[in-house]
Amino acid sequence: MPELSRRRALTATAALAAAAGAQTLAIPAARAGEHHPAPGSDGPAASSDSPAPFDEVYHGRRIQGRPTTGGGHHGGGHHGDGQHGAGYAVFIDGVELHVMRNADGSWISVVSHYDPVPTPRAAARAAVDELRGARLLPFPAAN
Repeated sequence: MPELSRRRALTATAALAAAAGAQTLAIPAARAGEHHPAPGSDGPAASSDSPAPFDEVYHGRRIQGRPTTGGGHHGGGHHGDGQHGAGYAVFIDGVELHVMRNADGSWISVVSHYDPVPTPRAAARAAVDELRGARLLPFPAAN
């Protein structure tokens, strides 16, 4: 049996997280805010449907987020919003980080699926923390 490479481990983790995407978890509000935004950055999600765009370097990684038009390439109803990222795209070093908005307004990603955060920026930061320097691999779209 071949040894498990970092690439295979990350790919397997992403696949498992995507498979578990239909499940929702109840996380105490205190835990949902564990990834505290830096001063001057966005805090908890406002009632707006689309969070503000961002573009910054976090722990040496470029993270970006922006609203998308046309809802992106995802279809179907996940998390009650009709699309995974609710019309919002997040990137780490130019590679898309698939994010999903939960019914309660919190956000999760394929990298930190079980740790909801208040904003897509917080999801990008949590993913960078979880990757610990590893490269984010492109996630194939399921059609």
